[in-house]
Amino acid sequence: MLNDFKKFLIKGNAVDLAVGFIFGAAFATVVKSFVENVVMPPLGLLTAGIDFANLSYVLKPATEETEAVTVNYGIFINDIVAFIILGFAVFMIVRTISKFEKKEEAKPTPTQKDIELLTEIRDLMKKSK
Repeated sequence: MLNDFKKFLIKGNAVDLAVGFIFGAAFATVVKSFVENVVMPPLGLLTAGIDFANLSYVLKPATEETEAVTVNYGIFINDIVAFIILGFAVFMIVRTISKFEKKEEAKPTPTQKDIELLTEIRDLMKKSK
């Protein structure tokens, strides 16, 4: 059973998937940082100095015993922007990789006429021997 598991891991698909997952998680962290620290501050300046991360709707104000219950839609807006940028970046990476991959041209399947001609040639060669 251990040998089968080792063969499964070495096949390539599992390793490729693991590497892709690790790089994807790291890339998502970089994009999230880019959105929070580079994209959103200038956008906040353009919208009268609003810090999107602090935008929220208070459902229940804080009391001495409990914290406020809020809907943090500003953080959600940040996450949507990060998702859009991440999706676009992944699209561009996949598109670039696709251009570099050479697509194999499928050989045309022989038509019925080609098969008939080849059969005739074979038969003529047999007769001439």
